[in-house]
Amino acid sequence: MRKIYLILAVIGAVVPYAFFIDFFQSNGVDLPAFMVGLFANGAAGGFSADLLISSFVFWILMFTQARKHDGPSPYLFIALNLTIGLSCALPAYLYARERAFERSR
Repeated sequence: MRKIYLILAVIGAVVPYAFFIDFFQSNGVDLPAFMVGLFANGAAGGFSADLLISSFVFWILMFTQARKHDGPSPYLFIALNLTIGLSCALPAYLYARERAFERSR
């Protein structure tokens, strides 16, 4: 599973950035326009809200797992979540968690 998580983390970094790069090439580095675009209509707003809630739940999961099972530190994955997205941060975390479990065996 580790290899699958690593592949998914890379895909989760590349695909969103393809859209982000397209946006920033068209609009420049206009963060207010980017934020408005996240909630431009009901569909975009629903996806954005879902992503924000899922990210928050992921952060809680990482902190509880780190305390209970000596899992990987969540701070790198929070940074990935904020700079790239959940589609990269979640599989990267699962990869690191699997790797930590294998080392502890």
